Amino acid sequence: MAMRASQEDFERAKRQVKDLKEDPGNEVKLKLYALFKQATEGSCTSPKPGMLDFVNKAKWDAWHALGSLPKDTARQNYVDLVSNLVSSQSLSQEKISNGGKSEYETLLVTREGNITKIMFNRPTKKNAINSKMYDEIMLVLEAAGKDDSLLTVFTGNGDCYSSGNDLSQAMNILSDELEKIIKESTVKLRKFVDHFIDFPKPLVAVVNGPAVGISVTLLGLFDIVYATDRATFHTPFIQLGQSPEACSSYTFPKIMGPAKAAEMLIFGKKLTAREAYAQRLVTEVFPDSTFQKEVWTRLKAYSQLPPKAMMSSKQLLRSFEKETLHKVNLEECTLLYERFFSNECLNAIVNFANKKSKL
Repeated sequence: MAMRASQEDFERAKRQVKDLKEDPGNEVKLKLYALFKQATEGSCTSPKPGMLDFVNKAKWDAWHALGSLPKDTARQNYVDLVSNLVSSQSLSQEKISNGGKSEYETLLVTREGNITKIMFNRPTKKNAINSKMYDEIMLVLEAAGKDDSLLTVFTGNGDCYSSGNDLSQAMNILSDELEKIIKESTVKLRKFVDHFIDFPKPLVAVVNGPAVGISVTLLGLFDIVYATDRATFHTPFIQLGQSPEACSSYTFPKIMGPAKAAEMLIFGKKLTAREAYAQRLVTEVFPDSTFQKEVWTRLKAYSQLPPKAMMSSKQLLRSFEKETLHKVNLEECTLLYERFFSNECLNAIVNFANKKSKL
């Protein structure tokens, strides 16, 4: 039989709640309130507050939802919840005190209130996305999708958002294991994009500088895209003998119309931030001098919105096209697999490798 929390454990948890440095959010606070009342008074028997008494009605609903949960079980659940909050905030503070360092090699992942911030962290490589970063982004999205954060925000470390796929890895494709490497890469790409398609919470891109390739095509799967006025958006697939990915063959024509999408995806036109805004790829553009302040002030305000309403609305907006997006992702990855074996693509990789060797 599992051990029950003692009264001493309960009293310690009460003190720890008062010492929390970060607001855990209204949903968690209601859960804490309900468990505390259940642990100390038992099941809710008080009359239901009126509809216009929003705060007390929310508290009553949370407590009443626990039904006949035993006091000792409620006490244990309260202690466990507080323990998890303390551990989570301690880890967050430790990362911040260490300059934002985390367990990831290619990312800086921090929790700021109700916001999970994912920062591409290869500034000396212009935040190019290598195989390790693909893996780590998927892990972070899986964790962020299950925790109690409300917004998930991507941005870049340094002056660049991301230069897209790390083409220095392309030299490995010219090895004897060509077919195996290409197959593994396309399988990983499909899985990676699926994580964005299926992500249950609002996704925000804070584009702090130039964006290239997959860091641009993924934007069609985000809910908000904020950009500094010095950002640019470039998808040079054709000159590399490749084809679009991240569902951009579907999302871009839908967002900006077929002709403008073709300019980007087929002809490789680079857009300024203002042009990307005019074509509806970007939600809003901010002056670089005030970009961070304005964007994060707004995001922190958004992170205080009702969580359940926010997530259910996201699901409503995205659910009707999920099946289509998964089909598009499969078709794009199938074509990319074929393109990797083409002379056009292999020659582009060789030319890239030769340019790198001359630097």
